Amino acid sequence: MQNFDYQTPTRLIFGEGVVEQLPEVMGQFGKKILLTYGGGSIKKLGLYDKVKELLKDFEIYELSGIQPNPKYDPSVLDGVKICKENDVDVILAVGGGSVLDCSKAIATGAKYDGDPWDLITYKAFATDSVPIVDIITLAATGSEYDSGGVISRTETNDKIGYIDPHNFPLVSFLDPTYTFTVSKKQTAAGCADAMNHIMEQYFCEDSTLLNDGFMEAGLKSLMINAKKCLENPEDYTARAEMMLCCTYGCNGIYALGNSGSGWPCHAIEHALSAYYDITHGEGLAIITPRWMKHILSEKSVDRFVKYGVNVFGIDANQDKFDIASQAIEATYKFFESINIPMHLKDVGIDDSRIGEMAQHIAVNEGLENAWIPLLEDDLVKILTESL
Repeated sequence: MQNFDYQTPTRLIFGEGVVEQLPEVMGQFGKKILLTYGGGSIKKLGLYDKVKELLKDFEIYELSGIQPNPKYDPSVLDGVKICKENDVDVILAVGGGSVLDCSKAIATGAKYDGDPWDLITYKAFATDSVPIVDIITLAATGSEYDSGGVISRTETNDKIGYIDPHNFPLVSFLDPTYTFTVSKKQTAAGCADAMNHIMEQYFCEDSTLLNDGFMEAGLKSLMINAKKCLENPEDYTARAEMMLCCTYGCNGIYALGNSGSGWPCHAIEHALSAYYDITHGEGLAIITPRWMKHILSEKSVDRFVKYGVNVFGIDANQDKFDIASQAIEATYKFFESINIPMHLKDVGIDDSRIGEMAQHIAVNEGLENAWIPLLEDDLVKILTESL
């Protein structure tokens, strides 16, 4: 087991109707609020009006239109400007992981005198941030319980994972009923995203029985409950369990003491959605089984065997490479069964920029140091196999 130093400051308030506690919670941080949200789904849901009514005694500024794969320009820069000009006390992010990721970059950028991109690219480091509270409406990223976010810069085709302890939300409201109206496409993509978060931590050099069991249970829970949510979008128990599985995804709790993996599928997918702005979870689902097949070797086969036997119930009394191949195929078939497009061409990506993306990943993502190292030629092969 590896050494670790673990702490999370985030308070989780979970369950139906918990948003009623919002005024009390927000009052701890001040009266001036920046309300951040996306394309208007919170208005259709009635959550926007609910929040405005609950916070009628507060001074609220708004930043709307935050997109999936949130953009540095304009969203982060606009949010930083609002915070600085109005001396905002606290940010309230209402929506999915993209809204919260953007809000995290705003929170640290608002307390920094230079270009906020310096913080996102680690040319400088935050010393303070505006407090963040969130109300999550999509089970997927786990951003409500971690210190990371992903920000895209369109003009340079960069999509960068930005991690800083100042980015932890201080309070996250998780009401599964707010996910009832999430589309089938986004429910499936959220499941794929969360599953990949677990798999990025599972496939590593050093792990424990405790962590393996936790992650294997998380994967099985996501697969079972995602299908229930797709069949009955208002199944509260399924939505609640799926939401909590997603919340655990990137907090580190799934893999305390494990060695790192390099998160190769996320590194590859970040290029796909930076260049083509595709849905993150769908990109991960497409890449993951191809990455698995590419890295299968004597070094990795035993992890695939454990994964296949414990997650999919594959008969352990077989050749280990046969078990591993069946596990990879079962992963592909599950994503296919929840109607995720499983080829890059299905999401509008052809072979014209494969080499360019592979070079971008090789230069920027450090995958030569991953559990199974990936060089530029490996990346070209994985991307080509995914077409």
